[in-house]
Amino acid sequence: MQFQYRRLPTPSLRLPLGGVGLVVLAVLALVTVANAATQIRYGTVGVVVRFGGTTGQVFQPGLNWKLPFIDSVLTYRTQKIIYEASDEPQASRADYTDLSVDTVTKDGQRITVNYTVRFSIDPAQAIWVAQNLGTEAEVVEKIVKTDSRIWARNVPKEFAASDLYTGNIQIVQDRVFEILDPIFRENGLSLDEVGLRSITFTEEYALAIEQKQIALEQVTTELYRAEQEVNRKKATITRAEAEAESIRLRGGALRENPEVIQLEFIQSLRDPNSRISWGIMPQNILPFLDILRLAEQGGLSASGGETP
Repeated sequence: MQFQYRRLPTPSLRLPLGGVGLVVLAVLALVTVANAATQIRYGTVGVVVRFGGTTGQVFQPGLNWKLPFIDSVLTYRTQKIIYEASDEPQASRADYTDLSVDTVTKDGQRITVNYTVRFSIDPAQAIWVAQNLGTEAEVVEKIVKTDSRIWARNVPKEFAASDLYTGNIQIVQDRVFEILDPIFRENGLSLDEVGLRSITFTEEYALAIEQKQIALEQVTTELYRAEQEVNRKKATITRAEAEAESIRLRGGALRENPEVIQLEFIQSLRDPNSRISWGIMPQNILPFLDILRLAEQGGLSASGGETP
């Protein structure tokens, strides 16, 4: 008995030609729409570029439309951007970081300058910036970094080291800002602030300044002590002169008024703690003093007569 095998028909997965075309068109439409739709984030603007040149169109934050597969968008942040030069750029949280600037003062002292620049790109100048400077990173490299480092190096050269060491860096900071501000505006940027965070001197210079300060404090202390001694001597002389003048005036008064001596002597007799020294007696004493002396020696009785 012979068996015959027959192949069962497989179901057809092919779509009619018209159906395939619709799917392809739908996919192309979705891709085209996706490529044409451009979303611009807040705090940014987009410059439309076509065939390598700008179209003059700037996209604002939100959903925007461009020619699909032809136009591209160059995005710029309009928020505040921070460029920072420091000793440890890897530890900085600035948008763009760099090493600090080495320079010298007017009198030849080597210093290191750490500073920060805060700026933003002017949205109204975005097309000019794209045509003349390029991307945001290129803007920072060509303008912010180049010019700020040049003047952070040159301006301190106008000042002596002693002026900067004492912390008087506000004038340097203001001077750098005055120079950079018009440069930034000419290049479509808005400069908000230039901050000199620190100016570091060599260890040798810092030690020399410290020793000089110690010596100055010692001189100041000695001058103060000398001044105090002069004041003390003046006070002593003044007091001695006052006492001498007092004695002179008192002597003159006693000479002119000898009865004053008698009055003072009598007043001393009223003091119960006073002991009369008869060896020292004022001249011209009143007559009754003889009677008092006799009473003290016991030569008189209480009734006024002499004792036997």
